[in-house]
Amino acid sequence: MMNTGGMDKELGTDSRGSNAVYLEDLSISAQIEVSVEKRRSLRARYYYGIIFLSTNLAAWFIRDYILRVIPKNHFHRVCGIGGRDCTRTMGVLRISLGCFIFFFLMFLTTMRTRKLHEVRSVWHSGWWPAKIVLLIVSMTSPFFFSSEFIHLYGEFARVGAGVFLILQLVSVIQFIAWWNKYWMPEAKRKQCCSLGLIMSTVFYVASVCGVVFLYKLYVRSSSCTLNIFFISWTATLLLVMMLISLHSKVNRGLLSSGIMASYVVFLCWSAIRSEPVGRCSPQKETIGHHDWVTVLSFLMGICAIVMATFSTGIDSESFQFRKDEAQEGDDIPYKYGFFHLVFSLGAMYFAMLLINWNLNSSTRKWSIDVGWASTWVKIINEWLAAAIYLWKLISPVVRQAKVADQGVPDIVATL
Repeated sequence: MMNTGGMDKELGTDSRGSNAVYLEDLSISAQIEVSVEKRRSLRARYYYGIIFLSTNLAAWFIRDYILRVIPKNHFHRVCGIGGRDCTRTMGVLRISLGCFIFFFLMFLTTMRTRKLHEVRSVWHSGWWPAKIVLLIVSMTSPFFFSSEFIHLYGEFARVGAGVFLILQLVSVIQFIAWWNKYWMPEAKRKQCCSLGLIMSTVFYVASVCGVVFLYKLYVRSSSCTLNIFFISWTATLLLVMMLISLHSKVNRGLLSSGIMASYVVFLCWSAIRSEPVGRCSPQKETIGHHDWVTVLSFLMGICAIVMATFSTGIDSESFQFRKDEAQEGDDIPYKYGFFHLVFSLGAMYFAMLLINWNLNSSTRKWSIDVGWASTWVKIINEWLAAAIYLWKLISPVVRQAKVADQGVPDIVATL
């Protein structure tokens, strides 16, 4: 009996040991599975970026060159006289609508996804044959819609593109704040002070040089009053941002305001460069041919659209109200719903750039975001960026003042 009891104990010990090994192996396999799913999820965003880039190029091709590929007789039967319902502005809007439909459907099917093992996460990262079919259906269906509906979508796309610009501004400002904290951390402020001062000086010198460059290049005479106003107001914004950053109650330093100053000058340059060719613009109008600068500028513009959409789409943390949520191992690496929502808004944005925010006129080949409408959109974008940044500077002071005002009656009441 004693031997039997000893054998039972040994068997029990072996059983517990084997269970522990089994659970450990199971845990390791689960971790490997989570790691694989996370890598698939991270790769998927690049695939969506390629899809978005492809739709941009398709919209450009339909706008500029589709009439050279498909006979005009076909367009007479399907797309009206001269193919006006399927090419140029209307063609861009139809491609944009197809891209919007695809990414908005992806938004509806992936929103509120939390864990990597959920079906919606698998749908986001996999099932590519089914999504290719969905993409083809989404891209072709707008060509069966009426011109009136497409024109209505164009009006709606203006609003969506504006929302996209606001999201992009918030993302850029949050990135600037993160960069400022990275280079000027509170715990190491003394050690990083010299480096931060050097970088602040570099950004401010670049901003001032940019303003001087704008005056020299785009103010050719005193009659260029609009350009003088744009550049002078930009210089005023630089001064205001610097003074508020250095105010004793704000005390944010010069690094973030220097980076923001450079960004504001860039927006001003981009806006003035979008002006139509005239006496105040150094650009020369090309008729019948396009130099390499025009082509390169166009391709860089397309890449900038894709990069802006991609970077904003993966930056969901900038738009979260709660920043203290703990991240678990099997959580999704970025918010799928927000990612696809930004891409759907980006579809509207690239349409507005390709048609110069104008639904009723055609654009020149190899042109992007040129015209007075584009200029004013960018100028308003610049002013809005400066306003958001200034509010982020002064909002803590305003909140502290409100708290102090509310605290005074409480103290008086206790006395």
